[in-house]
Amino acid sequence: MTAAAQPQIAPSTEPAPAPARGALVCLGLATLLAALGASIANIALPALAAAFDAPFARVQPVVVAYLAALTLGSAVAGRVGDRLGRGRALVFGLALFGLGAAACGLAPGLAALTAARAVQGAGAAFLVVLSVAMARDLAAEGRAGRVMGTLGAVSAIGTGLGPTLGGLLLAGVGWRAVFLALAAPAAAALALAWRALPRGGGEVPAAPPTEGRRAAARIWPGLAANLLVAAVMMTTLVVGPFFLGLGLGLSVAATGLAMSAGPAISALSAMPLGRLVDAWGTARARRAGLAALACGALGLSLAATQPAGPAALALWFVAIAALTPGYQLFQAANNVAALEAADPARRGAASGLLSLSRNIGLTAGASVMGWVFAQGAGGVAPETANPETIAAGTRLTFVVAFALVLAAAALTHGERPEREATGSDGKP
Repeated sequence: MTAAAQPQIAPSTEPAPAPARGALVCLGLATLLAALGASIANIALPALAAAFDAPFARVQPVVVAYLAALTLGSAVAGRVGDRLGRGRALVFGLALFGLGAAACGLAPGLAALTAARAVQGAGAAFLVVLSVAMARDLAAEGRAGRVMGTLGAVSAIGTGLGPTLGGLLLAGVGWRAVFLALAAPAAAALALAWRALPRGGGEVPAAPPTEGRRAAARIWPGLAANLLVAAVMMTTLVVGPFFLGLGLGLSVAATGLAMSAGPAISALSAMPLGRLVDAWGTARARRAGLAALACGALGLSLAATQPAGPAALALWFVAIAALTPGYQLFQAANNVAALEAADPARRGAASGLLSLSRNIGLTAGASVMGWVFAQGAGGVAPETANPETIAAGTRLTFVVAFALVLAAAALTHGERPEREATGSDGKP
């Protein structure tokens, strides 16, 4: 089917009404809560081990349960929203998240805490998936990119803020406060969602089965690319501390500061890059994001060819400064392209698949790419390797990451999204 013959399935071009602003604030708060829930608990693991007199292996599921429920719930949350109404399903997700957070803070033991974290993670799946789908529903025509960019910025802020907030609560109050602190904002978001979000279901009729299958086929390349790119981003978080700390000899504090550059750049760049998606169109923005990702991955590999010193560190920062905005630009453009290619009645399910593919990619980046790094370092445990073997592992890992970005580019090459760039008048 040619681009000209493709049916137009984009929503109405009427500007979003004023009440949608409150809804978009609610979606941002939901996104922030989900990101905080994922990042705030890690810092409490040592305190949990001491409080329950348990080894690390027994407290680690407190983190894993949330992420597993978030991943598995992503496959369900969008479909529930499509069937029952996305606003109604998001209200349910906020209630589930808030109850899970409160149950975590009041948990009498590790088993109860782990179960409550799974409940909280299941609620977070509704927050992540339906926030993206509803943001596209509510965005005015020609502004979907900046809305996606805003959600990306909020997510990055939540991810970066979690460890800091958790550390302050842990030092000042105790581990229970780390979890209870999310219950009150979840209740506030729930009240706002009840007032501001549309809760009806079935307003948009489903496309005919043939067109539904065509729409599904159009989004699969973007989902596969999403998985590969997420794996590349997780690789920087897994390999970065070893290269900076053991390869370049930075102190723990300096390594942590250097690793914070990526989230900081994400938070600052996401919104303006979302505007670029609206200005350039999804196809051009996605290609530009992948090009920046490829340059960043190649730069990280080249940094590992330099002798340990300022030059290697500077090259690392330059590469991160290319790779991180590239990811944000790709993510915003890919989300918009996938949601606009999907049947509007099944946009929640499409958002769920985007979240699922991203989470699978993050898991693969932590496991498979971690294995690649270990093999490149000669098969020795990274924590006992010398700087030369750490550099060798880093070089190999980011060469593979570069290849993954090229594969993502090949998957999406030649795709023509439903929408190209529009001007202020809404016309191409």
